[in-house]
Amino acid sequence: MTRGIPPLAGDDHLQGPSDAVVTLVEYGDYECPYCGEAYPVLKAVQRAMGPDLRFVFRNFPLVDMHVHARRAAEFAEAAAETGAFWDAHDMLFENQGALDDRSLAAYGDRLGIEPASIAAAFAGKHDSKIERDFLGGVRGGVNGTPCLFIDGLRYEGPRDVESLVNALRAVARQRL
Repeated sequence: MTRGIPPLAGDDHLQGPSDAVVTLVEYGDYECPYCGEAYPVLKAVQRAMGPDLRFVFRNFPLVDMHVHARRAAEFAEAAAETGAFWDAHDMLFENQGALDDRSLAAYGDRLGIEPASIAAAFAGKHDSKIERDFLGGVRGGVNGTPCLFIDGLRYEGPRDVESLVNALRAVARQRL
């Protein structure tokens, strides 16, 4: 029996149209240097694919290796409450070297997130969402980040723009 990742849920963070031909899911950690390297690649893939792609980000904080990963995920979930998830996501990846609580508070100020919302997130308000993302990834075989899935199937190929776009387009062609 093949393990798969959970289907899309109402609390998933999505970019792209709901009727996109293909879906790319990333399980990521905001402090992971490999996720940081993948971030501009995935942005370029999104631009290249346009409306044919729906992109999903799920939390997979590797807390044993990255001391700020959990707090960054909590911050991103607090931002999601105000509709600023993707702004926070981008800000966190673009500032990976500064993910301590003071920096996160400053990012919250820039994004207009109430300090009380960030404090509630740090106190566990979004733990169930983060754990659901993480455990869904574990059940789907995620054991490191970034881990990518194309329409629910793990992508093991090269992580450059051209290779990813070719893989996504190959799956999209099968659907058309």
